[in-house]
Amino acid sequence: MKLLMKTAMIFYSALAALLMPLHCAAAGDFVGVRQITIRSDERGRDLAVTIWHPADAGGTAVTLGESRFFNGTSAILDAPITRGKHPLILLSHGAGLGGTPDAVSWIAAPLAEHGFIVAAPIHPGNGGAYRSAAETMKLWLRPGDISATLTALEKHSLFGKHLETGKIGALGLSMGGSTILALAGARIDPNRLANYCDGDVTNASLCGWVRQSGVDLHEMDMRTADRDNRDKRITFAMAIDPAPVDVFQSTTFSTISIPLVLVNLGSPGTISRTTLASGIAKAMSKSSYSVIEHASHYSMFGVCKPETTAATVIEQIGEPICSDGTGQSRVQIHEQLITLARTAFERELKPD
Repeated sequence: MKLLMKTAMIFYSALAALLMPLHCAAAGDFVGVRQITIRSDERGRDLAVTIWHPADAGGTAVTLGESRFFNGTSAILDAPITRGKHPLILLSHGAGLGGTPDAVSWIAAPLAEHGFIVAAPIHPGNGGAYRSAAETMKLWLRPGDISATLTALEKHSLFGKHLETGKIGALGLSMGGSTILALAGARIDPNRLANYCDGDVTNASLCGWVRQSGVDLHEMDMRTADRDNRDKRITFAMAIDPAPVDVFQSTTFSTISIPLVLVNLGSPGTISRTTLASGIAKAMSKSSYSVIEHASHYSMFGVCKPETTAATVIEQIGEPICSDGTGQSRVQIHEQLITLARTAFERELKPD
């Protein structure tokens, strides 16, 4: 009898050892999402931060980023965080229709599904009901929103214990891409920023809105615009169609020492000067550059709903936000961008 019990114990111990890795692998199959509030002393206000994370079962199903134009992305609100420590990706959204954390859920959720904690603060005035041209053009304040988020997460009672020490990356889309460049060490040239909307060629959509709002960039207080916003806690960064790249001091790109991946959307010759990153990539010692030719700057928006026709959008919004390049759907372009980002962040933040 004792021999039988001993044999059974050995069998069940071995079985448990085999099943435990399977349980761990399945535990992060869900994408959780939470929203916290942090304090920005520089902004003089609180900032909402959306956080996607690997999750276990539980919580309430929600859809983020859905609008009358775009499909949303599924996640589980207040789901339990998968045990253990995870690398952190700080995510900076763009402006306009892409000017909220929810708007970048399409790339944040898949990264969380692959084991990253992804945190995106709201950049005040850049989108939503309180959109402001004046606030949007204060580009030098955006990096501080990201750094304040990182500081708050490191001290947070829940997320602080789940952050893997030293494994911190940053990802930016459109204007968020220029924010990431600033966090890596690039510095704004106040004169270039003041002159940015003097012509109609640089960025017709953004500058048209700036002028219609009565904002004169030459009159904006830019005394701190050229400051150093580098955050040395960030060890790797990725910028997708960063805009505007032509307001930086060109000599500061060579001071960026962390690995940085730059991606442009569009075929050669069609990429706008204000987003073209091939030149700045050459100035960095640890950069890589790639192009997704069958795409456009609008490909960073969510997937358009079937009933949203390009003609209707152009008429209502004034921009072809549902138009991509030729040969690929937006779903396919998103899959490429997600794969690029996942591969890069896993290489840099999950070397083991």
